[in-house]
Amino acid sequence: MQVDKVTLHDLSVFHSEEYQSVFHHVNLTLTNGGREHLRYLLAHPLDSIKVIEQTQLTIQQLSSIMDQYPISPSNGTVLVMEKFYESPINNYPSDIGVVSALLYKLLNLADYSLSKFTVEHALDFVQGMDKIAELISLENGSTWLTQTAERIRQLLNRDIVPEMLLANKKSLSTTTILKYAKFLRARYRNATEELIEIHSKLDAYLSLAKAAQKFHFTYPSVVETNEPCIEAEGLYHFLLETPVAYEVQLNQSANFIFLTGANMAGKSTFIKAAGLAAYMAHIGMGVPAKKMTISRLDGILSNIQVTDNIMKGESFFFNEVQRIKKTIERISDGKKWLILIDELFKGTNQEDAVKCSTVVIEGLRKLPNALFVLSTHLYEIGHNLKHHPNIQFRYFETAVNNDQLVFSYQLKEGISNDRLGYLILKREGVVSMLENL
Repeated sequence: MQVDKVTLHDLSVFHSEEYQSVFHHVNLTLTNGGREHLRYLLAHPLDSIKVIEQTQLTIQQLSSIMDQYPISPSNGTVLVMEKFYESPINNYPSDIGVVSALLYKLLNLADYSLSKFTVEHALDFVQGMDKIAELISLENGSTWLTQTAERIRQLLNRDIVPEMLLANKKSLSTTTILKYAKFLRARYRNATEELIEIHSKLDAYLSLAKAAQKFHFTYPSVVETNEPCIEAEGLYHFLLETPVAYEVQLNQSANFIFLTGANMAGKSTFIKAAGLAAYMAHIGMGVPAKKMTISRLDGILSNIQVTDNIMKGESFFFNEVQRIKKTIERISDGKKWLILIDELFKGTNQEDAVKCSTVVIEGLRKLPNALFVLSTHLYEIGHNLKHHPNIQFRYFETAVNNDQLVFSYQLKEGISNDRLGYLILKREGVVSMLENL
């Protein structure tokens, strides 16, 4: 599925302030490698139903065993193994016996100490990977887990590794330590690196399983169809402490949501919740909804947090226009797209914005293979669009109680007519400050 850096930022999949990112909140990995592989997974949505379903199965099956998952190999163990291969060490004896081992220890105490420390961690590593292979060998397991378990066993069945699987690190002789260290360094480096990579991938998928449990995600039904659709019950934005749930239905005959409401009423949150759930579904992970069915999409594009570019002399409005232009160019390919637009044409005057917005909406709504969620502060243009059967009109209602705004965050049918800018200005004390100047 196609997605660009702007969309990833708009949906907060990644964010310059990491705490605000989806990645930060679903990152429950235990290793550095797991964290980096999780970052890769979140940046690369999947392109086929089969791969999505297999990824869902992998995560769900890891969820069923995560309480039994061994804590070893730990991140510390992996770091020790990696450091061992990067550190210069004097050559081990060609023929390791009792005398040559003791002599090596006497003459190369620092290298021996590093070797002993590494071997102890190496035993934890291979024994932990052996337990993991047994644990992920599930009946009717996902293809990837089955293949991974088999590959781990192949790598653990080489040379003296079966002996290491039975060894006790607390009772190792000097001779055995050097024998294992020499084997690890001379003949098992590639296998160790491959096992570390496997462990990192498992850690990343396990993190998504933990996140699904922590945030009460469900696994969506992703279907292959020529007509794009999204149907969601109880959809919410999981980064909010107290999220409000929405119902969403988008399909080819009703492919456009025209969204209105006052500032802070919930429009942006709704758009991001819908886009993020669609994106997460294409990662193969759970989504924040009670139930969700979505067609496999070819891409998601957003136009939410447009900025100006002072260095290039580009205005806010110019960049809005450029983003819309690039969107139209991308989605005119007949493929299935989800397009998210928040507050269209904020960067120009009211009359110009009305004309530009109307032209854009009239054009976009004619694309049958794209789904649109568009919010606007230009409520008046909605009345001129009501004759189009494929446009759904939704709004967030805001009540005023004793000059205080009351937001229900409930999505309702129709077009908002709230005009609350002056009230907010007054409520925040700006009007009185200006009067007292």
